[in-house]
Amino acid sequence: SAPCIIFVDEIDAVGRHRGAGLGGGNDEREQTLNQMLVEMDGFETNLGVIVMAATNRPDILDPALLRPGRFDRQVYVTLPDVRGREQILNVHMRKVPVGQDIRADILARGTPGFSGADLANLVNEAALFAARRNGRVVEMVDFEKAKDKIMMGPERKSMVMDEEERRNTAYHEAGHAIIAQLLPKLDPVHKVTIIPRGGALGVTISLPEKDRYSVDKVRMLSRISMLFGGRIAEEVFMDQMTTGASSDFERATQTAKDMVMRYGMTDALGPIVYSENEGEVFLGRSVTKTTNMSEETMRKVDAEVRRIIDEQYNIARRLIEDNADKMHAMAKALLEWETIDGEQIADIMGGKPPRPPKDWTPSASKTGTGPTPPVNPDSAPAAA
Repeated sequence: SAPCIIFVDEIDAVGRHRGAGLGGGNDEREQTLNQMLVEMDGFETNLGVIVMAATNRPDILDPALLRPGRFDRQVYVTLPDVRGREQILNVHMRKVPVGQDIRADILARGTPGFSGADLANLVNEAALFAARRNGRVVEMVDFEKAKDKIMMGPERKSMVMDEEERRNTAYHEAGHAIIAQLLPKLDPVHKVTIIPRGGALGVTISLPEKDRYSVDKVRMLSRISMLFGGRIAEEVFMDQMTTGASSDFERATQTAKDMVMRYGMTDALGPIVYSENEGEVFLGRSVTKTTNMSEETMRKVDAEVRRIIDEQYNIARRLIEDNADKMHAMAKALLEWETIDGEQIADIMGGKPPRPPKDWTPSASKTGTGPTPPVNPDSAPAAA
């Protein structure tokens, strides 16, 4: 068929590292890969044949595939930056009727970490919200609701919780939000809600002001403190501990471990990588876990992780105790309106009464529904 272009999508399906796993190497996938490698070598005589392939897992490809003469060039397609997101949104918004108030540049700034598929889904969800309210065009409020649904999960309005659990959730989320506003280098809080969403029972969402490609030590320490804010608020204001902080603790502990073992961010252990071998069995790299640390070093790592956790926990506790008035004001606003945004949080932090939500009327205030113990703050996507 020369001249032609042959495109193989998801090439990791047949191009996975040979010898992977615990079994032998005589399976169909390896034979297919061997044949493909032979055919690609044969293209030298067939002028005009170009082979292209795509994968999300370049780390598991067989090295023979990537050598010069087979796949000579690798192009990494990363997540779009703010300018790319704006242009992608403009493409997808051509398919739906949009209102005069729609600004793609504002939407692009508010969606850091979104991929092209995420942005297409955002436009689709916004169109669905507009259809539900019988709107003729998609307006900015529809995009805001769609963004909340994608970032925080769909609302579970049918979940009815008693007043004590609602109060506990309100203080938990207020704890995350207050610390996020007070500590340096943390992203500003975009929205706090005590409405259950997806798997979360209450969410604090922070949005970065710009695209970021690396994280420094101060930001990581501040993030650990913010993760502890929920549990500390429960202890100080509700005099109880709940299971809602479990994922917060997990993330805080992992961040502290990474600082010590991977990033060399402590004076006691220095710039050395202490991480264990994390190669997966199916890659054929390692079947057993090995470690580069002596028992004495492991004790030092544990002590250093404990020191970081304790220091940031104490910082978070002091901030919450010193700002009890703001905690009470934010919890009261959450109990009344269930969701507050960045403008209302700024009012509370400035010592002013928070302005009511734009679409709120006294009769619309809910009292019977609400969530239970909260979850992750700092949810600016994933990742991802």
